[in-house]
Amino acid sequence: MLKVGVIGVGSISEYHINPYRKNPDAELVALCDINKERLLQKGEQYQISQLYSDYRKLLENEEIDAVSICTWNDTHAEIAVAALEAGKHVLIEKPLSLTVEQAVSVQKAAEEANRIAQVGFVRRFGDNTNILKKFIDSGDLGDIYYAKASILRRLGNPGGWFADKERSGGGPLIDLGVHVIDLCWYLMGKPAPVSVTGNTYYLLGNRKNIENLDFYKAADYDPGKNNVEDLTNALIRFENGASLFVDVSFTLHAKENEVSVKVYGDKGGAEIEPELLFVTEKHNTILNIDPQVDNKTFNFEQAFDREVNHFINCCLGTEEEIAPVGDGVEIMKILEAVYESAEKKTEIVFSEKY
Repeated sequence: MLKVGVIGVGSISEYHINPYRKNPDAELVALCDINKERLLQKGEQYQISQLYSDYRKLLENEEIDAVSICTWNDTHAEIAVAALEAGKHVLIEKPLSLTVEQAVSVQKAAEEANRIAQVGFVRRFGDNTNILKKFIDSGDLGDIYYAKASILRRLGNPGGWFADKERSGGGPLIDLGVHVIDLCWYLMGKPAPVSVTGNTYYLLGNRKNIENLDFYKAADYDPGKNNVEDLTNALIRFENGASLFVDVSFTLHAKENEVSVKVYGDKGGAEIEPELLFVTEKHNTILNIDPQVDNKTFNFEQAFDREVNHFINCCLGTEEEIAPVGDGVEIMKILEAVYESAEKKTEIVFSEKY
């Protein structure tokens, strides 16, 4: 039985708390949040009596074996290192950190403590991802040499801490782009990045003037505060010659929201979003193949269940890690390089930087 605490009980924590409560091999025993009112409400809701407003006090509890870290981005690395040093396994919501230096410190702490440090790359656990990866691993698409991913919101800056660069680390790139960059990199076989060219745009702001169209708002939404980018795009090159193009936005003068993820190999291609589709050729004829499966697109709740269950099994030693901390370090290198490239208006070459 793995005894678990959840640090940070904001909206994303629900997708950690519920899987822990459903898993017969885990017991949720403690919650922590700096917002005492929210902490008390969650404690009552889930009948958890061990409540902490300081994560350090929770980590002193020797009963706890593992923690989920669901706090602001700027605290991920600090809390993860402290938890690992306290002998706890950690599941860290994406992004792993705000900088590569911080990410490496988490990796080092995990190695020294000999504990699991899993990064919340939840899209790796989707049905559509698992199905496509079987086809790729079997060689059906051949060598994957190009991928393209977009998450474009026409109106979707959540405000609050998401719009505060000091706490979030950035805007749509670090909030949304991290998911699809990781997903493509994972499906491409995790090739080593060699260079990045990126662009960021700060032109539309949070568009607080827009009326009659609803969108998700953070709990601490303040329409007057925003210092993160509206849009980021990037071209990432890998040492095997493959490349990835990504664009992500919080706000954009677009007709509609768009989620699109595609990979291309020398034997076939595939779309994983907006829904799973394969493309190949037989007898000199191009075929679009429509797989008959329950979930052709990403099922948010189901994927989080699998992510948390996988973390539990890794902590108990019954599964090998799918999203280890080392992968989080590599993704942070890409994210950091995109922002640096945009700021300096030049290509970032990894052999010169890392």
